[in-house]
Amino acid sequence: MNRATSNSANGSARGAPGEEVSAWRPRVPGVTEVFHAHFTEYAYPMHVHDAWTLLIVDDGAVRYDLDRHAHGTPLDTVSLLPPHVPHNGSPATPGGFRKRVVYLDSSRLGEELIGAAVDDPDLRDPVLRLRVGQLHAALARPGDELEAESRLTLVGERLRGHLRRRVEPSSPRRDPRLARKLRELLDSRLTDGISLTEASGLLHAHPAHLVRAFSGAYGIAPHQYLMSRRVGRARRLLLDGLPPGDVAALTGFYDQAHLTRHFRKLVGVPPGRYRSGAHRTP
Repeated sequence: MNRATSNSANGSARGAPGEEVSAWRPRVPGVTEVFHAHFTEYAYPMHVHDAWTLLIVDDGAVRYDLDRHAHGTPLDTVSLLPPHVPHNGSPATPGGFRKRVVYLDSSRLGEELIGAAVDDPDLRDPVLRLRVGQLHAALARPGDELEAESRLTLVGERLRGHLRRRVEPSSPRRDPRLARKLRELLDSRLTDGISLTEASGLLHAHPAHLVRAFSGAYGIAPHQYLMSRRVGRARRLLLDGLPPGDVAALTGFYDQAHLTRHFRKLVGVPPGRYRSGAHRTP
């Protein structure tokens, strides 16, 4: 993950008073950039991107023109601006706006959908808004690329449903055989990990179908399964007396902090405390 030069621990760089930005390129296929910003007065001139702009606003609002039509971004809206189409942007509230953006290449959304996005770029969909927020949370955590890719796959599927004016299925189609194959693949790549894109190629199934088939069969998402298996292995190594830093490297975590975050979530205590409280037989 390559973050922009920052002046604070969370990777943000400050410009004018009250303004800050954070930008990085995660190791997630299809994502060209993640951009978080708080602008109080800055207004974007007309410009274009060569990628899809997936935008949510957490505070305030943005006013923008796209294809000579005015649009806005209230808090419950997800905005999807297509590539190659000029647009601008400026604060629509006195305190400016705070936004989170993911830029996506054509592998996630094809250019055949540009026209539909121009016609209706602002999507009022609470489920989509929630999923985009969850995607940003995963993108900000090194080592959670499989979770980010899984969440992005479901976000892309829902976006395509909106753009193609299709009604989403109310329940996923069951495919226990595919789910079992994915589980076996995750088990075999427990330490090295595997991207959803690679798994899709190996199992000859669409990424969205992989996620839904696995979740429907086991009641847990693929990334959650992988992390729980890694934590289980970490517990055994900690009981053997290995220090958390070594355990993190041996169980496929990005670093010790990554191990600690997931270990605490699943076990209730950090790995160091778990290790110190263990009773080892001679």
